[in-house]
Amino acid sequence: MALANGELTVMTTLDQAPIAAPDTVEVEGTSKDICSRRSFLGGMLMATVAQGVFASGAMAQDSPLEALKQYRQRVEWEDKFDATMESLREMKSSSPTLAPESADYVAAAINRYSRIVQFGGWGRVSTGGRPIRIGAKDKRVVELRQRLMGSGDLEQQAGLTSTFDSYVDAALRRFQLRHGLLPDGVLGDSTVTALNVPAEVRLRQLETNLVRLRAMSGFLGDRYVMVNIPAAEIEAVENGMVRSRHTAVVGKIDRQTPILNSKIYELNFNPYWTVPVSIIRKDLIPKMKEDPEYLARNKIKILDWKDNELSWQQIDWNTEEATKYQFRQEPGEINSLGSVRINFHNTHQVYLHDTPSKTLFGSDYRFHSSGCVRVQNVKELVTWLLQSTTPDWDRTRVDGVIRTGEREDVKLKSQIPLYLVYITAWANADGIVHFRDDIYNRDGLYGGSAG
Repeated sequence: MALANGELTVMTTLDQAPIAAPDTVEVEGTSKDICSRRSFLGGMLMATVAQGVFASGAMAQDSPLEALKQYRQRVEWEDKFDATMESLREMKSSSPTLAPESADYVAAAINRYSRIVQFGGWGRVSTGGRPIRIGAKDKRVVELRQRLMGSGDLEQQAGLTSTFDSYVDAALRRFQLRHGLLPDGVLGDSTVTALNVPAEVRLRQLETNLVRLRAMSGFLGDRYVMVNIPAAEIEAVENGMVRSRHTAVVGKIDRQTPILNSKIYELNFNPYWTVPVSIIRKDLIPKMKEDPEYLARNKIKILDWKDNELSWQQIDWNTEEATKYQFRQEPGEINSLGSVRINFHNTHQVYLHDTPSKTLFGSDYRFHSSGCVRVQNVKELVTWLLQSTTPDWDRTRVDGVIRTGEREDVKLKSQIPLYLVYITAWANADGIVHFRDDIYNRDGLYGGSAG
């Protein structure tokens, strides 16, 4: 079988060379292409028979459709493109972000990005177009290919056609994962923004974070919890390996989650939520001016400092009088802390906790809290914290306590180190480099937001 003048033909002579797969098979949907596909199917049938009868001396065991499937797989993989690309499943390393070797990995990444900058960086992708995905043909796909090749997400041999094929799809998802974006394979506005961050900025970001990682490269404990604020991600680390990762929601730009080192000492199951003064002032008072039923609807009680309950009518909501009282939300499904609160020593009145607003975990922008850290799949983290220090607790017991809805406080027998850090660029042993938005503008490199 050979490819000639756009058509597939089959040679059936006994002395023919082994059947070779064409480098690519384009399907455009035209009538000519339909004929080509029919020729292809017929050719495969004849080739299957020829190979079965003449080459092996017996009828082939596979059906023509199975042979076609195998042929397509051979075409897909023949150029070994995918063999050179990291699987998307391997993007998450089992090595912690704060591993002792992380600084060395970033130093190696700095060398790579320095060369990229020296050779002129990477191109830009035009903005303002409609979102495009696999199967589309668009002139911006050529720009996208060039950009992904520039950062090593797409191999050069993938070519510069305007077709958004499976190679571009895999490369774009890889890029999105490296930049904390939803890996949907769609070239949308947020992805274009990240793609168009210059290589020079990425290089300086790596250099800035190298200093941070070196400062955290000492022994952090046999077990510890790390919250990377710009990544909105939590790692539970045990014996140098990540035991579990959790998506997080962290502080808004104007209510930032603090950077600190502390220790987790206590868990509150089915907790009350005592509203911090800052939230009373910024949120609760304005809401009560608009809707006097807000407190009742959200099961929030007003208490004086002797625990006497007050009605909302007793407070002048046009002043800051409300900040002189306690506002306590009862345990339950709508409680802002969800089913459990994780306490650690700090002076900022912040903690880790569950949340009833779990849809926010599915966003690639997760900076919505007032400084506390909301934890996805908090039961898994809580079980790990308890099992590592208080062995008579397991997941069944955790689930049971939460199910009762009753308040229960558990002090850990051994406190667990906690690190709230600000790392916007890091790398792993496989050479995969991750970047995140400088959401709090602490890198001082790009005026605030980078992909």
